[in-house]
Amino acid sequence: MVYLFLAQGFEEAEAVVPADVLRRAGVEVRLVGVGGRLIRGVNGIAVEADIEEGEAKLEGLEMIVLPGGAPGYINLEKSAVVQKFIDFAFEKGIWIGAICAAPSILGRKGLLKGKNAICYPGHEGALEGAAISPLAVCEDGNIITAKGPGVSLEFGLALAAKLKGECRAKEISDAMQCSRI
Repeated sequence: MVYLFLAQGFEEAEAVVPADVLRRAGVEVRLVGVGGRLIRGVNGIAVEADIEEGEAKLEGLEMIVLPGGAPGYINLEKSAVVQKFIDFAFEKGIWIGAICAAPSILGRKGLLKGKNAICYPGHEGALEGAAISPLAVCEDGNIITAKGPGVSLEFGLALAAKLKGECRAKEISDAMQCSRI
């Protein structure tokens, strides 16, 4: 199971595009609403989450995904449930995907120390102990970080590749008429 957490003020592209790609790849993805089921993005687009944060279960967890957007990433960071899932995933070596400003949540927790990571420009200072990658999407250990909304598709494909393999990610990329970088 993949949980993609949504909080008020999330960046829509960074949530919807990776969720779409993962579902196309055959991954079971649940959008998890932090603070309710109907979550409004930074650009005013409302998304109905599949479940609320209290319904998320640690059992069978394969990946968590944290979109950015302000104040979305701040609201994610304030959630005790999101914090519990981050800690659990990190301890167990379960995949963690974070894009835009969301990698700063991981950085402030000290989870990026000694790792390569990327984030939205201006948030690098919060990636405590990380080497800032020049890549748009960066993988180090069980953490995948990405730069911002413009690389949402590439981010989604990287997540799909981890769960379903590079061949499946390439099939999805080709079907979506995307030349993957």
